[in-house]
Amino acid sequence: MGLAKAVRRAVIAAALVMVSPFVISPLWAGDPVIEDPVKIDPNYPPAVRELRIDSNGATMYAHIYLADGAGPHPTVVLLHGFPGFEKNLDIAQAIRRSGWNVLFFHYRGAWGSEGVFSFSNGIEDVAAALAFLRDPENAALRVDASRIALIGHSMGGFMALQGGAVDGRVKCIAGIAAANLGDRALIAEASPDALDGFKKYSDTLGMLNGFSGDSAIAELAAAGASFDLRQLAPRLAGKSIFLIAGERDQAVNISVFESLVQAYKTTLGIDLAELRLDADHSFSWHRIRLSGELAGWLNQSCR
Repeated sequence: MGLAKAVRRAVIAAALVMVSPFVISPLWAGDPVIEDPVKIDPNYPPAVRELRIDSNGATMYAHIYLADGAGPHPTVVLLHGFPGFEKNLDIAQAIRRSGWNVLFFHYRGAWGSEGVFSFSNGIEDVAAALAFLRDPENAALRVDASRIALIGHSMGGFMALQGGAVDGRVKCIAGIAAANLGDRALIAEASPDALDGFKKYSDTLGMLNGFSGDSAIAELAAAGASFDLRQLAPRLAGKSIFLIAGERDQAVNISVFESLVQAYKTTLGIDLAELRLDADHSFSWHRIRLSGELAGWLNQSCR
């Protein structure tokens, strides 16, 4: 190894230790967040598998990043936001290099998956993905069914917390700029201009089959408090929760993060980690930091 590379690696590692409460597991010689492995298992190398997952009779298109080695490996289900332009696959690759499988899928009706997209359907789709990973027929995916974590961004954070709250076997959930779709400020107390803007934007989302601004507003209004992530707190007891927020986020206000932290901090039995970054909604200039924090949390709190 060259001297310059060794020094750079040491500086990066020291910086991560200083700024992060989590330590990334040294699964190989370098830092798996930013470096490739120096060797792989020739019999069970890292790989990608294209998948089709059934959810209530509709096919969801998916793929899984398989970690190095025979496994079985702990596995993350990575959930995209609304509508899903940002897929966070750079984070998926870093987590895979850190020793985890990562499953990514499109909800029913989203981006070519069959069926109709809705927020309620998305929650059911998380359950379908979990059932798929636990199915003994899918043993070739090298999944440790006892260690499956949910990580979601924006609306995906909502899906992760909703899906994890009703699944007793899921012990780790991370919400990255998690959107609280049950917040009254979103619909019930929103201004006419805000509602009109949301409706017009929703009507442009042709990648979401069967979805419209009117259908979204009606669904959110009907769901009410059942969509409020703060109300999930009692059902999250016994789980590790990691909430991450961007202070410059203009899509999910920092106040949403603060209200969730307050609700979960005051609930006995939730192992809560929280992180605020000087970031926008997509954490555009914190991608490596974000990957490192998540990989470190997974290996420290979820193995």
